Amino acid sequence: MESTSWKERLEGKIAPDLAKEIDAFETQLELRKLGKIEEKLFAETRLRRGIYGQRYDNGQRNDGIRTQQLEFPCGPLTKGPSTVWDAPGMMRIKIPFGGLTAEQMDVLAEVAEEYSDAILHVTTRQDVQLHFVVIDDTPSLMRRLAAVGITTREACGNSVRNVTACPYSGVCPTEGFDTTPYAHALAMFLLGHPDTQDFGRKFKIAFSGCKEEACALTSMHDLGAIAKRRVAFGKEERGFELYVGGGLGAVPQEAKLFDEFLPERELFPISQAISRVFARIGEKKNRARARLKFNVSKLGIDEFKRMVLEERAALPEDPRWTSWLDGIDRHQEQPLRPPIKLGKGPRPQGFDAWRATNVRMQRQEGYAVVTVALPLGDLTSDQMRALADLARRFTGDNVRCTVEQNIAFRWVSEADLPDLHAALCQIGLGAVGAGTIVDVTACPGTDTCKLGISSSRGLAGELRTRLAERAMHADEAVGDRRIKVSGCFNACGQHHIADLGFWGVSRKVAGYTVPHFQVVLGGKWKENAGAFGLAIGAVPSKNIPQVVVRLTDTFRSQRQGKETFQSFIQRIGKAKLRSLLDDLIKVPSRAEDASFYSDWGDPREYSIGDLGVGECAGEVVPFVEFGLAESEREVFEAQLSLDKGDPDRAVELAYQSMISAAKALTRSVNQNIKDDAEVVVAEFRERLVDTKLFNDPFAGDKFAQYLFHVHGQPLSGLSPEVAHQRVEEATLFIEAAHACYGRMSEGPVQV
Repeated sequence: MESTSWKERLEGKIAPDLAKEIDAFETQLELRKLGKIEEKLFAETRLRRGIYGQRYDNGQRNDGIRTQQLEFPCGPLTKGPSTVWDAPGMMRIKIPFGGLTAEQMDVLAEVAEEYSDAILHVTTRQDVQLHFVVIDDTPSLMRRLAAVGITTREACGNSVRNVTACPYSGVCPTEGFDTTPYAHALAMFLLGHPDTQDFGRKFKIAFSGCKEEACALTSMHDLGAIAKRRVAFGKEERGFELYVGGGLGAVPQEAKLFDEFLPERELFPISQAISRVFARIGEKKNRARARLKFNVSKLGIDEFKRMVLEERAALPEDPRWTSWLDGIDRHQEQPLRPPIKLGKGPRPQGFDAWRATNVRMQRQEGYAVVTVALPLGDLTSDQMRALADLARRFTGDNVRCTVEQNIAFRWVSEADLPDLHAALCQIGLGAVGAGTIVDVTACPGTDTCKLGISSSRGLAGELRTRLAERAMHADEAVGDRRIKVSGCFNACGQHHIADLGFWGVSRKVAGYTVPHFQVVLGGKWKENAGAFGLAIGAVPSKNIPQVVVRLTDTFRSQRQGKETFQSFIQRIGKAKLRSLLDDLIKVPSRAEDASFYSDWGDPREYSIGDLGVGECAGEVVPFVEFGLAESEREVFEAQLSLDKGDPDRAVELAYQSMISAAKALTRSVNQNIKDDAEVVVAEFRERLVDTKLFNDPFAGDKFAQYLFHVHGQPLSGLSPEVAHQRVEEATLFIEAAHACYGRMSEGPVQV
């Protein structure tokens, strides 16, 4: 019997629209190889189809997973960082609301094995990512996914990214209603929509069933919708408490309330109107100011809302706005097995501990949601295939990826919990601690991200191991704290909203570059990311585990009653907490402890040279380091002023800290510079920014603009939120100054 190829088996299974767009991309790829499409244009084309370049480290991932050395089939298309890929890259796969079927899980396992390194990574946006994918394979990979209803379109690029939703939607006892069909419908409506194709930056949407929990994190999204009901004229209505203009990134901003109750029938037209306004007024040239949050902040929520409502009134009617509502009540997940209570009797070893952290009872009696903890969000193709088999056995197609980089099985009959736990243990996925302090979230960091400064995954893995050894998940005081790690300031690890957040930086010590992490306190995971924290200081990467132990031990010993971690920080004060870390900030000499001069998971001497090549400066003089240290002190005092309710003083100190850092750097090329702020800013612009010495290899003069933007602006009468942003911007400016200093110390400079 003649076997059929996978292409023949897929014939007729791919939706026509998906097939057409994949064909179009394949043609564009061929034209790019022939040099008939410019790289700049093709870069946006491939990004809009989920295809990223990645850091590639001699065939070795820093977490120890060895991969085969692969050659780019056609060779590099251009020289420099603008190549498509000099080596294999990353493919991001959109999973709207995180929903997966068993068949889709099987296909994901297959493509990871055949096109990647057999590792699947679940992201904080409920996506799935594959690394080390050769670009010539991407059209075939896309077709395999499209045959089971999965697309990579607009998973990256200046587009509407994956629409996320609470993984407990439909089964949570506190939700207003199930947001699943709304999230899925809006994702499909906006996918490829003409009004979402001209954004200056990405646009993120999230749906939450309730306001109090953190399952969807609506406060950190461009558009956040929280399910809400009301009674009008004796009839119950569904709608949404709608928020706009949130975001993390370098400078986070909480979303603003757009409408206390947006009727469900207005969800599509208002989302479309917001998209049109963003496309029209959003920044296109300066990517550092191109997110929607900057428009909302600049205009004010009232003016922004006026513009959106005006746009809404002018929109031509679209039958799709309401046609999808006709079947909304028919969206009902079907359990695979009957709801049988878990009986009494002996339990398998480890079951009770796993049940305490990884099992959450549904509002439907007799059923539970089981969270499968994925260390660092990773699982192998074999594990994904096994999970698909377990889904068919226990839960059917009721599976979700979560924003904490795990996988949730819904509608599990209580009586099946012991058997499911045993099966998970057999495939290496029976770990306890899902949703606890042990369940550390991390971005890819230096493993595969070109922007990574410090090893976020390496640190997260070390923290997970140490905290698990101490059984911290079972500690009543700190068990439900969240730790989140980002490899740089861009916040892909969501460090701002963690109880303990860390983001990667570097410091120059005795001629060596040493990996560090900024320690972020004051963030709030619950209440849909209810508060954003601020950095209190940089600590050597190798001392971060001690930071976690010291802060959690202090909280445990000094906690008052059921005091939250955020309340504890406010009561104790960041100045005192920072003083607890003073000895950990110091870096021993290389002769005393060489381990500080390498990063987690990588024994080589630490370097950030592969981030980009910058111009160099002359001999390092001591006052540069002194000036940068002074700027760090000032920005920390700004944060303390903010905590004390004095935004004016915070803004003043934040500005002064940038002046101090700029002056320190500028003196290295002009030792006669005066202390006057006007002179410092002018000299800094001329000698460091115009010459591109200060510019970040990837962000350009983004951080310099923070100083230029506030220079000459009022330093008083600003809101606490604006003051918070000024402190955040000053912190990033100082980090850029440290990075510039590191580059300048490596050779002669010409000015």
